[in-house]
Amino acid sequence: MFDFDRIDKTIHERGRLAIMTLLAAQKEWAFQELKAELKMSDGNLVTHLRTLHEAGYVSITKEVLDRPQTRYALTAKGRKAFEEYLGLLEQIVKAARR
Repeated sequence: MFDFDRIDKTIHERGRLAIMTLLAAQKEWAFQELKAELKMSDGNLVTHLRTLHEAGYVSITKEVLDRPQTRYALTAKGRKAFEEYLGLLEQIVKAARR
């Protein structure tokens, strides 16, 4: 039987999984772009991003263009954790299909 305790609970929450998936697919995202794509409230998105940042999975860059803008990207640790997470999910699917 598969050891489900190996699943990264930081990533496994639906909102954080969505964020990690977007960040894995594109180098970086502005806060407003993430918010629009994920249809999350500011508070919900900030909470999830903070959790991912505190885990070392997401980097934050603040810059001022026409207005202040915060951008998010996966760190090397975050990319590795996400790849391991996906690998575990693939193992679960393979085990279920046997």
